[in-house]
Amino acid sequence: MLRMHNLSKVYRTHMIETHALRGFEINVEQGEFVTVTGPSGSGKTSFLNIAGLLEEFTDGEYILDGVNVKGMDDNARSRLRNEKLGFIFQGFNLIPDLSLFDNVDVPLRYRGFNRAERRERIEDALAKVGLASRMKHYPAELSGGQQQRVAIARALAGSPKLLLADEPTGNLDTQMARGVMELLEDINAQGTTILMVTHDPELAGRTRRNVHIIDGQVSDLVRKSPSLYDTQHTSHVA
Repeated sequence: MLRMHNLSKVYRTHMIETHALRGFEINVEQGEFVTVTGPSGSGKTSFLNIAGLLEEFTDGEYILDGVNVKGMDDNARSRLRNEKLGFIFQGFNLIPDLSLFDNVDVPLRYRGFNRAERRERIEDALAKVGLASRMKHYPAELSGGQQQRVAIARALAGSPKLLLADEPTGNLDTQMARGVMELLEDINAQGTTILMVTHDPELAGRTRRNVHIIDGQVSDLVRKSPSLYDTQHTSHVA
């Protein structure tokens, strides 16, 4: 699903070079749920932005679902991002003046889906996150945990193959954070690959793999238990 080989990211000004990522190596298979941890300034954000095709890398190779993204122009990157990826942010990024239905609808309009298909996708996504009865409500009428569920629904409505989550529980209390994590685990169990940046050791400990980034490099790769990909592949081989 995602592979980076010897990838580097250098930020340059007229006076200084900053190496955010160097010799970066990672391989994420379809169906895995991977948490990404590391101290502030370690390169987590650069990694997530590059994985999400939000910024370019300096050197190396990045393959997303079989597509080599190196050298793509902005339009091609945008199309690939819309087709393959979904995003969940710490700050929810909901539009306050729009209902939940319309918030989920916004990215679908950019994709060019017709009205009937958009409605079906929106209703299905809001049902998956337990908010089908609230689709006419506005973000301010919801709790923080419910708003994050809307953000997850917005990402799911586009049927992404890879879900990128940047501290999705960072603004939530412990109980709400666990609820959101359980929802993400359910989504992963249905086959969606998830990469999640988190500072929460409890949440990182719940996933099958934890990638720890420090000084722009992967310092360890810990497999907690067989991934969904491994389980399906083993069953198929058997």
